[in-house]
Amino acid sequence: MAGRGMTRWVVAVPMAVLALATVYPLLFTANVAVKTRREYVLDRFSPSGSWSWENIATAWTTAGVSRYFLNSAVVVTCSVALLLLFGSMAGFALARLRFRGSSAVRLGCLAALFIPFQVIMVPLTRVMADTGLVDTYPGLVLAYVAQFLPFTVFLMTSYYSTVPPDIMDAARIDGNTAYGVYWRIMLPMGAPALISVGVLDALFCWNDVLIALLVMPSADHRTLMVGVTSLRGQYSDDIPVFASGVLIAAVPVLAVYLLLQRRIADGVTAGATKG
Repeated sequence: MAGRGMTRWVVAVPMAVLALATVYPLLFTANVAVKTRREYVLDRFSPSGSWSWENIATAWTTAGVSRYFLNSAVVVTCSVALLLLFGSMAGFALARLRFRGSSAVRLGCLAALFIPFQVIMVPLTRVMADTGLVDTYPGLVLAYVAQFLPFTVFLMTSYYSTVPPDIMDAARIDGNTAYGVYWRIMLPMGAPALISVGVLDALFCWNDVLIALLVMPSADHRTLMVGVTSLRGQYSDDIPVFASGVLIAAVPVLAVYLLLQRRIADGVTAGATKG
């Protein structure tokens, strides 16, 4: 019993430290966001005594965070929708359909995961400029789809590979074509994996700075993360406003995770068992 209790402490203490290290930056940012400038200058670590919401309102309106938030919401929604559609279709085809070159396509998707974005950064920017897609929503959406599609295809292929082939055979006997099997059978069955992959893709797109900065550089088309980063220079003497922008950017991600954490865990482990 003593050894078992000691083992629990060995596991619990590092996990508690890790949890504290994860939560503290968010709590510190929230505390700074509700401080006045004078409170922050006098003592940045003490709890706020005023709980002023003026900084959040200033960041949302005067600093333009509302416009950046809308830009990110539009781009992330469209990008994730296309990623899930194309990724699930490609994953189903690579996992369950046999066609010439399927192995090469799968290896190509796997190899694409190991190519850093910095390698294709200059060619991508040149193509975007030549096709007139710079500073447009479609341009950034296509850039995100191109960057994160291999990851989506890889995970969906892994998931669909665990689906029993008897299900597809039964659907074929009922007269379904390959498209019918995908739309009627495989797409609904892939819901757990789609939710998990969709959340991960949304996090990648939402938190991105480099791609968004290259494709949509103008102030009116900035995404939320690029806009919040720019606040550091505009409000270098008013850190509570900058902290408010960071807090606004973090809240949607945290809310999505808290609402879907069980579905995310189910989706990650769904492909681990067959049958």
